[in-house]
Amino acid sequence: MTVEELLEQYTRGIRDFSNLDLSEVNLSGARLSGANFTNTNLSVVNLSGANLSAVNLSHAKLNVARLSGAHLANANLNHASLNVANLIRADLSRAQLRKASLIRAELIRAELSRADLSEANLSGADLREATLRQANLRRAILNEATLRGGFLTGANLEQASLNLTDLGRTDLSSANFREADLRQANLNRANLSGANLTDANLRWADLSGANLRWADLSGAKLSGANLIGADLSNANLSNASLVHTDLSQARLIKVEWIGADLTGATLTGAKLYAASRFGLKTEGINCEWVDLSPTGDRSIVQYFNSEESRDFFNETPPTIRIIVDSAFDLDANYALSFVYYNIAQQHKELKQPPSMDVSRRRTVFTFRLDSDEALFPTAYLAIIPFKDAIKIQTNIATAIELLAQQDIYRIGLKSPLILNRLDNRLAEVMTQAGEIKKNQKLKDLTDKIQFFHAPIQIILTNSSSQTFILYDNPNFGKKFINSTNNQSEIYNQKNDILKNTEPSLAKLTTFLKGFHDITK
Repeated sequence: MTVEELLEQYTRGIRDFSNLDLSEVNLSGARLSGANFTNTNLSVVNLSGANLSAVNLSHAKLNVARLSGAHLANANLNHASLNVANLIRADLSRAQLRKASLIRAELIRAELSRADLSEANLSGADLREATLRQANLRRAILNEATLRGGFLTGANLEQASLNLTDLGRTDLSSANFREADLRQANLNRANLSGANLTDANLRWADLSGANLRWADLSGAKLSGANLIGADLSNANLSNASLVHTDLSQARLIKVEWIGADLTGATLTGAKLYAASRFGLKTEGINCEWVDLSPTGDRSIVQYFNSEESRDFFNETPPTIRIIVDSAFDLDANYALSFVYYNIAQQHKELKQPPSMDVSRRRTVFTFRLDSDEALFPTAYLAIIPFKDAIKIQTNIATAIELLAQQDIYRIGLKSPLILNRLDNRLAEVMTQAGEIKKNQKLKDLTDKIQFFHAPIQIILTNSSSQTFILYDNPNFGKKFINSTNNQSEIYNQKNDILKNTEPSLAKLTTFLKGFHDITK
């Protein structure tokens, strides 16, 4: 069929041109919207500027075809072959390209928003500055393709293959890369803010200067990756592999990375304000200094030698242990849940409930915290349900006041910052405690349940694994010494006063020296 015959038939209303051989014809600028070219051979055809909107080109051959500037919006190109085709500036918005072959195709500045390219083969394709907003590229093959400067906001690239792909300076915000393979990909200065990279393979990828704010990289494999200067503020790196990853100058403010493997990683100059330093694997890390300032402006810099950096990234979180000299029961469980829920509304450090170890004789509540400086203020609130609360809170206030009277350099603390912040935090939690205690239901619950009247111990452990006994009730353990004496089961208020000793200054300063947060 000649070009003239095809165009004449189209004018007469004929739309079916399937199974034809139209290779090498010139249809540039033709208006063929809605036509059916299923299984048609259009290889080396010239369709530049043609109107092909809503055409059916499924299983068609368009290898080396010229489609620059063509209008293919809503077209069906499923299983079509477009290898080495010229689609520069073509409009393929909402087009169907499932399992299409576009090997080494030219798609520079093409419009592919909301297009379905699931399982398509785009190996070596040139998609520079192309627009693929909310496009479906699930399981697509993009190995060694170029998408530099493109726009893939909200695109779905789940399980896609992007080995050695160039995504430099590309907008990938909110894109889905779950389980995608991005080995050795170039993501230099790419925008991946809010992207889902869960379980993605980013080994040896270049993410230098990339924007990964609020991105989910949990379980991602980043071994050997370059993250120099990347912004990972508020990102999720839980259980990620960062073995030998270069995080120099990276912004890790408020990052969540418990369980991450940082073996052999480089962290010199990383910005770590409010980033957890516990639950990490840090063997062999390279870190000369870090920036602990809230804005990452280097106003608070901490320098290390090799041993100090290992201590700084400690695997043991600070903990508060409340040991109650009584078995836990259902009434106490209900009351404690109610109390801690109300406390958590005021105090963010209690956002997670404590772990519980319940035995026939005793109950241990363990609070794991993100920072050493949260130990004393959190303990001040955590003991509110118990009868010993006032004595323990007095001990905390006494300890802070005792420190405030000392020459910090004489007692071995390296910065007044710790005292200022502890004092401010104490004032804050005292106000919070006052608000919490106004809850009459809370008071009624704890007053009538005997569990909260039992003697307790409270032990703080800092991130250097040093312990500090904040309070030890004098009757703790007494009821087990003489269990035949019925009176020993009752809380002895008279003897309680005997051991209400103030904290030791020497033990307190030793404990504070082990803080990794604000002492240097």
